[in-house]
Amino acid sequence: MADDPQTLVSTAWLAAQLGEPGLRIIDASWFMPDSGREGRAEFLTDRIPGAGFFDIDAVADHGSDLPHMAPDAATFAAALRDLGVNEGDRVVVYDALGIMSAPRLWWTFRLMGWRAVAVLDGGLPKWRAEGRPLAHGPVSIPPAARPVTLKRDPGLVRDRDAVRAAMGVAQILDARSAARFAGEVDEPRPGLRRGHIPGALNLPFGDLIAPDGTLLPVAQLRARIAAAGVDLSRPVITTCGSGITAAVLWLALERAGAAAISLYDGSWAEWGLPSDLPVAQGCA
Repeated sequence: MADDPQTLVSTAWLAAQLGEPGLRIIDASWFMPDSGREGRAEFLTDRIPGAGFFDIDAVADHGSDLPHMAPDAATFAAALRDLGVNEGDRVVVYDALGIMSAPRLWWTFRLMGWRAVAVLDGGLPKWRAEGRPLAHGPVSIPPAARPVTLKRDPGLVRDRDAVRAAMGVAQILDARSAARFAGEVDEPRPGLRRGHIPGALNLPFGDLIAPDGTLLPVAQLRARIAAAGVDLSRPVITTCGSGITAAVLWLALERAGAAAISLYDGSWAEWGLPSDLPVAQGCA
């Protein structure tokens, strides 16, 4: 894999950079509510040395009833200040499942205009499996001297109305499992309808992950994306259950060279609510 500090870096790359000035490492672990796991608790048990913890549920738009909607620029800047992130720093984000929730934080950085950020390929599981150093227990990170300057890019995120208008125009790519996409099983969140956005394509995010927990090589990503029916030269809107794994698709599309990508932040947590929004079932 070619390390790219704006998309994806290897554990070897991070190990070589560990402790360098201007490098900030952030644990963005997040788990489904019914998993019995909690990101911050696991961070305190095992983490990459020097890492801080970003709470995806806490640093969010709390004016919305939907889960972990992207925060405004000021809220995100305040969170980065608490994590000791200064202007000009390089950032590496990771999670405890390999590649699952870290791309959501990576995408949030991108949304705020910050490009010097990469996902750690394989995340904490690969780091641990290689016997690399770990830190444990409480952590205290000196805050940055001042908040960083951020500005949200509205072109990278879509709301319900924009997605509805894009149906039949843009490609809508859903990261949920095939069974959830087809409406064959109930959604993990109660009260949601079964199915998918009419006209959407399905590419379960796990299909983009290699057996060792790393993102597939670029050639294989392109093949999987093409097999899902996606044309990389046309705009793509990614979606999933609640906007988390839609960012895994975004990362893969970026690595594959997609021309234009945006993310439906409300995803099925919003579209699947009882409403007049159309729902399709079965395969795409």
